[in-house]
Amino acid sequence: MTSMASMASMASMASMSPASPSSPVNSPVNSPMSPVNPQAPGAPDPTTPSVAERVRGRLRTGLGLIGPRHGRHALTAEQVDALALPIGDDGVVIGVDPEGQPAVLGLNRPTPYDIVLIGSLWTTQVLALRAAATGARVAVETGRAQAWMQMVHAMGGGQNGLAVYEVGRVPPQGASAGTPVLVVRDCGMRPPRGRVVSGPWQSVVTLLPYLSPVAPRLIRQARLVGVQRISPDEAAELGRTMALPRTDVEALPTLPDGVTLWCGDRDRQYVMTQPTDAETGLLGTPRRMD
Repeated sequence: MTSMASMASMASMASMSPASPSSPVNSPVNSPMSPVNPQAPGAPDPTTPSVAERVRGRLRTGLGLIGPRHGRHALTAEQVDALALPIGDDGVVIGVDPEGQPAVLGLNRPTPYDIVLIGSLWTTQVLALRAAATGARVAVETGRAQAWMQMVHAMGGGQNGLAVYEVGRVPPQGASAGTPVLVVRDCGMRPPRGRVVSGPWQSVVTLLPYLSPVAPRLIRQARLVGVQRISPDEAAELGRTMALPRTDVEALPTLPDGVTLWCGDRDRQYVMTQPTDAETGLLGTPRRMD
């Protein structure tokens, strides 16, 4: 009996003692952290690429960032000819050409730009009004301020883009790409040399009512010259100064009101300025004489 009780006591003590290193419960072969099975429960499979690796793989294949996917926009070779993109100059629409297409004058430029218009005050005021409508500040240098006051009042008393100064009194305008300036010189037949000249983002338009003795000098300095109806003698002289074709020389004395021959470095274009209803109400109908 003693022997059997002793053996039972020893078995009970063995069941309460720590397992030996060779015990199947803590065997190195089956341990979750053993070298044979190093992955902890719930840990990602080391053979599966990470999110960063998958993103880098997408970028290397040119698919871009991970995000919404849309159908690609593609055209066949036959469909390309159907594309029509409105590519052209920007600026002020000064009228229409003989084909009825808009004629655009780019006034806001990063380089100096001088324009001479041998024509009417009406056309000059339409040009100034439309330039102000595109965001340019207009500074008018004139000896007949009363002729511009109606425009000044209509635009808010000179606070919204148009200001009038006496001849020789135009202050520096501080033109920039964000605030381009158009200087209009309405100083008669013999305009004096202006204190404010053309520069980056500041164009200058000089109005001559007729072909004056100073016209050849101003024309040589100008990048663009506009000519409205003039006398046959003036047309012949201007033709020699600007090397105009005979057809243009003969056409200049017969131009209707509102039509201007614009001459650039390499081309010439007849343009008819058609006023809007608002311009007609403010300035009246096109006219050569003021």
